[in-house]
Amino acid sequence: MLIKAMHLDKFSDYALRILIALSVSKDGRGSATSIALNYGLSRHHIAKVASELVRGGYVTSERGRGGGLRLARPASEISVGAVLRTIMDDVPVAECFGSTPNCTILPACGLRGPLSQAKEAFFTVLDGYSLRDISQNRTALAELLGAP
Repeated sequence: MLIKAMHLDKFSDYALRILIALSVSKDGRGSATSIALNYGLSRHHIAKVASELVRGGYVTSERGRGGGLRLARPASEISVGAVLRTIMDDVPVAECFGSTPNCTILPACGLRGPLSQAKEAFFTVLDGYSLRDISQNRTALAELLGAP
């Protein structure tokens, strides 16, 4: 049985990238289009992830001139662990955690407990970091993103 290490899927990675871009923006906002262009990613994907961040209460979105995406609260109050729980908590660590597990040994296997603990440990470590912590190098990040 091959078990991959806990990793961020693209959706989660893009969520953190959006939050970082917004946190280093001089005016505190950005559009899905500008964020996508700065990262070289699909605008459609960024917009989809941004919608999930809005639903999670991390970002606000306003239409029209002067609108765009903004952080819903200060970067120091946004926990990386909380964001990832919102975005990927329902992502199964292994097939036996999915909605249709198909494993012969499932009824007797002792792996589910340790995998659940490992997943929670992953989130717990990231709970100790805020968006502000991971975007401390604001000037360099803003330059790399071409932020105004």
